Amino acid sequence: MTSRNEPRRRYNPATLSDEDLVNAAKVELLHTTIAYEELMRRYQRTLFNVCARYLGNERDADDVCQEVMLKVLHGLKQFEGKAKFKTWLYSITYNECITQYRKEKRKKRLLEALSLDDQDEAVEPEPIAGEAPGLNAMLSHVNPIDREILVLRFVAELEFQEIADIMRMGLSATKMRYKRALEKLRNQIDSPFV
Repeated sequence: MTSRNEPRRRYNPATLSDEDLVNAAKVELLHTTIAYEELMRRYQRTLFNVCARYLGNERDADDVCQEVMLKVLHGLKQFEGKAKFKTWLYSITYNECITQYRKEKRKKRLLEALSLDDQDEAVEPEPIAGEAPGLNAMLSHVNPIDREILVLRFVAELEFQEIADIMRMGLSATKMRYKRALEKLRNQIDSPFV
């Protein structure tokens, strides 16, 4: 333990592993957020891309990312390290995306039920900055679970076991859904005007 007059040890958070940063963040969080900020910096772009791919627009993706970062900040003390930090982070992200997706779906059904003019609501997902708009349109034709498997695999670059853990599915079921989702995407590419 350091005394008040003793300077705090400085470290370069960019050189630490995720596990070391998690441990540092648990100790620091009452005083500073250096380790937490480094963890979020490492995953911020991928986290946003996962949310944007899943939700189909940047506005909702940004909102969900902010919510995920807050949940990580408040949940780090309870993170036990039984899974990798990355898996835990994407598990929170997956749950937040599902919650947001359901909110938007309910909102859309309500607008349809009230037969309001839905001009402001985008029918096609808006393109993500710097990425091909066609992929977003194709992903919108895949059901949400299959879409999430594809996004976690290609955007978050997770292993099948990590995806299975996040989605609370068996490994073989995850692989099968992944294979079927890829087939659906291939069919979209082969016949885009159907």
